[in-house]
Amino acid sequence: MKNDVSVKNKKLFEIDHQIDVLVKKIEMLNYVNPINIEKEKKKFYKSKYLKEPKFKYPKRDFDKFSLHKEFFALTIDDIEDEKLRDFYEDIIYFYSGLIQCIETIGKGKRFYYNSLRSFGTPTEQDVENAKFILHFESEDDKSEIFKPKYSATESHQFFREYSKNYDFSYSIKNSKTMGAIAMVSNSIQALVLNENHVFSENQINILTNHEIGVHMVTTMNGMLHPLKVFSHGFPNNEETQEGLAVFSEYMSGNLTVKRLRELAYRVLAVDSLAKGYSFSRTFRMLHNGYDLKKDEAFYISVRAHRGGGFTKDYLYLTGLKKIYDYHQKGKDLSLLLTGKVSLEYVDDIAYMIDKKHAINSKHITDSYSENKNTNKTVDFILKNLK
Repeated sequence: MKNDVSVKNKKLFEIDHQIDVLVKKIEMLNYVNPINIEKEKKKFYKSKYLKEPKFKYPKRDFDKFSLHKEFFALTIDDIEDEKLRDFYEDIIYFYSGLIQCIETIGKGKRFYYNSLRSFGTPTEQDVENAKFILHFESEDDKSEIFKPKYSATESHQFFREYSKNYDFSYSIKNSKTMGAIAMVSNSIQALVLNENHVFSENQINILTNHEIGVHMVTTMNGMLHPLKVFSHGFPNNEETQEGLAVFSEYMSGNLTVKRLRELAYRVLAVDSLAKGYSFSRTFRMLHNGYDLKKDEAFYISVRAHRGGGFTKDYLYLTGLKKIYDYHQKGKDLSLLLTGKVSLEYVDDIAYMIDKKHAINSKHITDSYSENKNTNKTVDFILKNLK
């Protein structure tokens, strides 16, 4: 969509463009995923879970000092619209925090404290919610739907078939260096699958709705706005985006107690960082204390400890609860699908659409049209999270 940029708004679009250029260099997940996970896993198992993994990370390909300087050189005071000027001030501080995170990846507590500033950490209530979920028994692991069946390459067909629901295209790639089993790369509009993982039918159902139904939808919607900040992310967008994605799993009828327990374990793993746990101690807490299978315990521990302590993972559960409550109040989710946006900025989104700086969502998550959840235990859990 083209926009007639008035003289009054010229500075707004100049600054938005400058941020667009700068932010393309700092997609966090390009740097925080270890490149030697499988090698370190073998060593860790061989040591009987005692030897701390030594993870290696991709090299940073930008000059941190130069990037910081360019961000704070932006003359946001020249934006005449006070509401948008305040918004872009938030944007600059948010991305400055991400740069600090990236520049300290692999540097232990330095990274953890920067991660803490950018993503926060679980509250006591969040931990209680996680423990509440763990009181409920998972579905039977031996059920056909949970059996690993499909390699990453074999799984491509299922994502392609599901994507016929949407009017956009993207690439699918495999990677050997991922902490997650799948992710959407916003910068290259690609779905990336973990080549080391064998996918079950349930995981494919979850991931199609989670990764394509929300993360790819918001990627594609974000690219359509006159203001490019919708593509790269509002402050604190992770909680909203992951909440929307897990809510899509719920609405499509694919959210299980097993999956909720996984999100609960992530909260406990992130909470263990604040308690000063080492990787091996977090692993033993999950494997020995909660009887989690060793591979599951390992990868959840990797997600929490990567970089030196990455706190983002607790936001899946808090985000789900916020989006669930938002939907229960009858509020429209489409504003939250306009890009990589945050629930706390929903009024700003409506304001920018009204000012013709943004547009309504073209692509809408298909699962949101009808609630297909039939799992009464899942409903009970979501209703009773605090």
